[in-house]
Amino acid sequence: MSGAEVITGTIGNSARLDKALADATHLSRARVQALIADGQVAIGGAQITSAKFKVSTGDAFTIAVPPASEPEAQPQDIPLEVVFEDEHLIVINKPAGMVVHPAAGNPDGTLVNALLHHCKGALSGIGGVARPGIVHRIDKDTSGLLVVAKSDAAHEGLARQFADHSIERRYLALCNGRPNPSHGRIEGKVGRSDTNRKKMAVLEPDSSRGKHAVTHFRTVKTLDGCSLIECRLETGRTHQVRVHCASIGHALLGDPVYGRTPTKLRQVLKDLSFTRQALHAASLGFEHPVTGKTIRFEAELPSDMRELIDQTAH
Repeated sequence: MSGAEVITGTIGNSARLDKALADATHLSRARVQALIADGQVAIGGAQITSAKFKVSTGDAFTIAVPPASEPEAQPQDIPLEVVFEDEHLIVINKPAGMVVHPAAGNPDGTLVNALLHHCKGALSGIGGVARPGIVHRIDKDTSGLLVVAKSDAAHEGLARQFADHSIERRYLALCNGRPNPSHGRIEGKVGRSDTNRKKMAVLEPDSSRGKHAVTHFRTVKTLDGCSLIECRLETGRTHQVRVHCASIGHALLGDPVYGRTPTKLRQVLKDLSFTRQALHAASLGFEHPVTGKTIRFEAELPSDMRELIDQTAH
């Protein structure tokens, strides 16, 4: 590809192709996997499109890294709550109801549109045309902390930390009932549901699909018919907290996909006009990908969740 950065070298140790290339270059494993799938990787001159391809020590590789495309999303002057910002990254406290990046059905009004305006286009191009700077995401109707990369160096460094699960992520949620025991560890593969492809599910341990997922939870406060719980993630799978909590019989209040809120609590939600899953990304901690400094951020519960706690207090 014209203008592409070409990376060449030799494999250091026998391994899967994606792991071997991530070890041999500055690229994250996730970025390597995307480049392999796009046909941008060759071993010994032969194009390889399987991340699981086994390579051996000394194999010669070539990677073509296409230049970042101009984002299709347009800048929009949408207010943002900026928790931290420097030349490499920005941490946002995202409100519930805001989609992270443009997609079918949500072409604008997203966090990416707001960031393009706020950062004046200074976002990492690694995320692709629709999601510049986006390293991870939280659901539209989940509030809380999100880090976005402004430089490619920050993007690679953050992606590596997400891949090796060294990012600290703490969520606060309101769930149905009272977990018993009051704290514990939920472990189970999370992948697409067999019965509804739009949903995620905890799959059988021997399933060939899905990804290993671990959530640690503890009860912070017992309420009337529900509980405020803290969830710390070892992994970060799609809908992980929502799926894991539902799997132990304590789905999140207001979750339209994974839970059925009891009649009494449904009336409380209706009275408060609470129309989302009660989930908030409260803490985010990581090593700054450029300075190496450990940084940690907190975001207080939003007013709608505080009101819900007040209305369900004993």
